[in-house]
Amino acid sequence: MSLACQVVIVGGGPGGYVAAIRAGQLGLDVILVEEDRLGGTCLIRGCIPSKALIHVAGEFAHMKEKAGEGRLGISMASAPTLDLKESVRWKDGIVDKLNGGVAALLKRAKVRVLAGRAIFSDAKTCLVHTKAGIETVVAENVILATGSLPVELPFLKFGADVISSTDALSLPELPKRLAVVGAGYIGLELGIAFRKMGADVTIVEAERQILPLYDAELVAPVRKWLERHGVALHLGARAKGAEKGALLIETTAGKSERLPADKILVTVGRRPNTDNWGLEHMGVDMAGRFVKVDAQCKTSMRGVYAIGDLVGEPMLEHKAATQGEMVAELIAGRARAFEPIAIAAVCFTEPEIMSAGLSPDEAKAAGHDIVAGAFPFAANGRALSMEAGADGGFVRVVARKSDHVLLGVQAVGAHVSDLSGEAALALEMRARLEDIAGTIHVHPTLSEALHEAALRALGHAIHI
Repeated sequence: MSLACQVVIVGGGPGGYVAAIRAGQLGLDVILVEEDRLGGTCLIRGCIPSKALIHVAGEFAHMKEKAGEGRLGISMASAPTLDLKESVRWKDGIVDKLNGGVAALLKRAKVRVLAGRAIFSDAKTCLVHTKAGIETVVAENVILATGSLPVELPFLKFGADVISSTDALSLPELPKRLAVVGAGYIGLELGIAFRKMGADVTIVEAERQILPLYDAELVAPVRKWLERHGVALHLGARAKGAEKGALLIETTAGKSERLPADKILVTVGRRPNTDNWGLEHMGVDMAGRFVKVDAQCKTSMRGVYAIGDLVGEPMLEHKAATQGEMVAELIAGRARAFEPIAIAAVCFTEPEIMSAGLSPDEAKAAGHDIVAGAFPFAANGRALSMEAGADGGFVRVVARKSDHVLLGVQAVGAHVSDLSGEAALALEMRARLEDIAGTIHVHPTLSEALHEAALRALGHAIHI
């Protein structure tokens, strides 16, 4: 059977389903092909489930602090216990609810959803292998939104006790000893969560710093938390393989070590999902391992677009969703381009890290003469009132010295993810330090630290 449509979208993740919904809203005839569950990596096995388990870990850790003598006037007669299987069940319930919500939104937008694997025979034709058989789909326009996959090391193949981030989110019981290979945001988010839940955690990183994409000032509070909570760090070390109950590494001094581990979590990055769906038959140009696109996410083949993780860094849900919306509007005849000034990113570590735009070093490297200001959460009333003022957290602004236009905003501390929207908006609106300083920020909130950081960069902070 052959189906024709104006737009076929391959991949039902945040880029694909947002593109499908927006295209449907604009009156286009859309077919969305997804071989797994609607929602993609972020919703099903990434952002949402990981944040759910991070929440579980935080709640458990807070309750443990109240056992015995307690804290803040709160005490518990006995320590809490954790049933990880029940926690995973709760996490799965959230995923199921959101997955159902995506399906309902697609139905309302009159998007036809085909459950199956799409394999392209040419740029505008794909064979969708469904449970009921093969459907041929011919489209005027194609949006590729196949996402990314965890990178597998040849000497640490996934399986048995070597697990990916996806596997880590559905473990039936807590490993007593967890070794994490890779100290990027995925490894640290999950490693910290498992440490809070009671596992002994060891982290191995080839670079000399955890979170190597962030500057040392931002990373310092996270490293202090790891050290205080007994997380063993092996920096400048390389994983070499595994044997039963252990991870084998080579240290920076060239020595071989055996690290006891019940589970080995490999988080050394993600790669674009370019295999086994016929990309080689589509005639599109590549940029290294990514599909090459322009500022409108157009590939070298007319009428074929690519979005999200498939087209390069940053591999973030909000980038993919924004590109998906834009491409749908382009196909509908609207004028759009993907030219963000900054894409904010967050690490849900302990404490959290938020970054948008350029750091001081990046701004200087780009040739800017800068002025910067930082304000510590130790001087913020809201942070102190929720025990978040003593972890070394701060907010920092970076601006061009000549006209005070913001170039970047960074923060580390409890709940700083909630500042990412204001930071991104300020950068996108090309706000100046005076704009932030002249905006009345609500008291008591963490956002006051951003206000004070701008005042400090201008030379007249009030509360420090």
